[in-house]
Amino acid sequence: FLFMKNRVRMISDCLAIPVKVIQDRELRQPLSLAGSTLRAPHGCHSQYMANMGSAASLVMAVTVNDNEEASSSRNHQPKQRKLWGLVVCHHTTPRAVSFPLRSACEFLMQVFGLQLNMEVELAAQMREKHILRTQTLLCDMLLRDAPIGIVSESPNIMDLVKCDGAALYYGKKYWLLGTTPTEAQIRDLAEWLLDVHKDSTGLSTDSIADAGYPGAAALGDAVCGMAAAKITSRDFLFWFRSHTAKEIKWGGAKHDPDERDDGRKMHPRSSFKAFLEVMKRRSLPWEDVEMDAIHSLQLILRGSFQDIDDSDTKTMIHARLNDLKLQGMDELSTVANEMVRLIETATAPIFAVDAGGFINGWNGKVAELTGLPVEEAMNRSLVGDLVVEESVEIVERLLCLALQGEEEQNIEIKLKTYGNQSHDGPVILIVNTCSSRDYTENVVGVCFVGQDVTRQKVVMDKFTRIQGDYKTIVQNPNPLIPPIFGADEFGFCIEWNPAMEKLSGWKRDDVIGRMMIGEVFGTELTCCRLRGQDAMTKFMIVLNTAMGGNDSDKFPFGFYDRNDRYVEALLIVHKRTDGDGEVTGVFCFLHTASPELQQAVQVQKQSANIALERLKEVAYMKQEIRNPLYGIIFTRKLMESMNLSEQQKQVLETSAVCERQLQKILDEDNFEKLDQGVIELETMEFTMGTVMDAVISQGMIRSREKGLQFIRETPVEVKNTCLFGDQLRLQQVLADFLTTAVRFTSSSDGWVGIKVVPTVKKIGDALHVVHLEFRISHPGSGIPEDLVQQMYDRSQEITQEGMGLSVSRKLVKLMNGDVSYIRQAGVCYFLVHLELPLVQRD
Repeated sequence: FLFMKNRVRMISDCLAIPVKVIQDRELRQPLSLAGSTLRAPHGCHSQYMANMGSAASLVMAVTVNDNEEASSSRNHQPKQRKLWGLVVCHHTTPRAVSFPLRSACEFLMQVFGLQLNMEVELAAQMREKHILRTQTLLCDMLLRDAPIGIVSESPNIMDLVKCDGAALYYGKKYWLLGTTPTEAQIRDLAEWLLDVHKDSTGLSTDSIADAGYPGAAALGDAVCGMAAAKITSRDFLFWFRSHTAKEIKWGGAKHDPDERDDGRKMHPRSSFKAFLEVMKRRSLPWEDVEMDAIHSLQLILRGSFQDIDDSDTKTMIHARLNDLKLQGMDELSTVANEMVRLIETATAPIFAVDAGGFINGWNGKVAELTGLPVEEAMNRSLVGDLVVEESVEIVERLLCLALQGEEEQNIEIKLKTYGNQSHDGPVILIVNTCSSRDYTENVVGVCFVGQDVTRQKVVMDKFTRIQGDYKTIVQNPNPLIPPIFGADEFGFCIEWNPAMEKLSGWKRDDVIGRMMIGEVFGTELTCCRLRGQDAMTKFMIVLNTAMGGNDSDKFPFGFYDRNDRYVEALLIVHKRTDGDGEVTGVFCFLHTASPELQQAVQVQKQSANIALERLKEVAYMKQEIRNPLYGIIFTRKLMESMNLSEQQKQVLETSAVCERQLQKILDEDNFEKLDQGVIELETMEFTMGTVMDAVISQGMIRSREKGLQFIRETPVEVKNTCLFGDQLRLQQVLADFLTTAVRFTSSSDGWVGIKVVPTVKKIGDALHVVHLEFRISHPGSGIPEDLVQQMYDRSQEITQEGMGLSVSRKLVKLMNGDVSYIRQAGVCYFLVHLELPLVQRD
């Protein structure tokens, strides 16, 4: 469960002291760290690693398809995975593996798991083919010789499924093959099955002891698993398997016999012993395909072995079957009856013809496939009535050869369909022919044993058509088709269309069949070189994500083409699925820019370069402004050390706060935050009179140049009022509004005014705040309306003055205030409202 939850498990330091996680009692379920890299290793595992001299480890899970789960699920559901094994890496010193590298390892294990899964499924298919082939040979043996031939000839029942031994118990006689119990033990097993499982047709188990057989201990390790099939009311076929446990020495064990483990805790040695004890008397489990083969043989044998209770009669039948010298019509009739029963009960399509080519055997399976009942098929011509026209010549050749004693295998023929089945088209069979002989060894007919491949053939034809449509689209050189490349589930390149050839400079034959990561795309000695290991890791993660079922859209991607020209594009990765919805690879689409878009991008880059140069100029100008500013600060400090009057000291104080305001602006390194109004304000104690002096002093030079008079309306109590807030930001915004009013006031208007109206509010018992209303007014038509709009709306093109007003308005809002510009008859003014905490003096 843990490795299915977290496919890559890292222990950075097994000797690190674990930290206990305290869970809130209100949580209803216990906390699980199964999917976290922070989960500490079990004490038993830490000791295991310490015994090996290992400090860190990285364990990667290898998963394959769970065929048992997949067979029971719907076709369109993705197949469940199961843990197949682990790849374990150890390090002698503490080491932490980065997340991108762990993701690359997980992708590598996924590719390896897919390759392994193909091998496992291929082995399963080979087993199924072997079982089917052995089944066919056993059926043929039953037709030719006698039922006892399945244990006395080759191949025999041991070749049907993987086992260590097999036995036939029939009429109190025994036929033993390989590693089996003794005859007495087999008889005891049969009696136990008849007693305990009398209502069942057989039993399969990987542990006879767990199945409840009382004599399991006497069988030892040689016989642990058993599959039994009842062929008559008292007779059985047996298959046996030995246990799977093996004695091994593992890396974390301590083999000193004098050392003892604390029995109260789980230790590496005791945990391994516990595992070995569980696995010791148990065999490999019986697979479903093996049990299906056993069941099919069981059905056939039920018709071949007559259910006779008289043991003497059975003994007589055995003698006659083993003799194999049939004489007279009675024996021939017996063989014919056995053949009829075999054909009728077989799960594969079987039909037979006489020497003239007329049907004399037509089992239920072929009747089901063709829709032609048995009674209607009998005595009809196989070639003239039942075979489709395109298979007539093939069937005639098969009949001709088989009647001469030459048998053929794996030949495709097509049979006509009838009734409701006629709408589905012909039935496609892969058949083997068997020559039927009489007691004088003369060929008297032909038997066809087939396998239905209609569905596979139809699917293959449909796939061929779809593949043709796919190639027509993907391989089309039309410029509307984007560059496309793809990989299968094992990471090999399977697609490289003409657009990709043109973009990369590499031909399709150069890349098809190569590994997508490492040979086609990589950092060195590859077709398309990527920019460094980081780019390749990101590309691997995108492919891995798509293989996991999650598509990626518009991922920035770039590579060097064959001419070493860097290509930039957006990568779109989609999973590639088969008809059952199982992921079988990925398709990659590249979205490249058109010439017009490339030109626009080039212009954008040039604009960015110009902006960067401007930033350098601004940085230079800031530095050049700082130098004289430092001189001004030094001069002011020299003057402060002189014997000055109170008025002179007040002028120096005003100069000092203006210097600090300028220093604040020059130190601003993130204009974007300032423009968005998300900066942090400073809180300090200041007097309102000092702020007003600094603000007015910043507008005095321009107002005097225009001959404007300043009208200052500040109550006496405001000058000495002490407040908490960001003094420098408040100076900045008021000075910006004031200088803007001066800039747009003509000399003939004569004046600019600033008025402060305070209102003290009491909040609670001890806290007072001062509500301040600032009115900066000037006569005339006021500032332009588009400039006022720029103060509120930045979506339009903005001027230098509009930028300043916009930033100032955002700073006012950041101080929980607001600003507006009001036009009245003959006068206009900025109206600013603010509330600041009042400093309380004892």
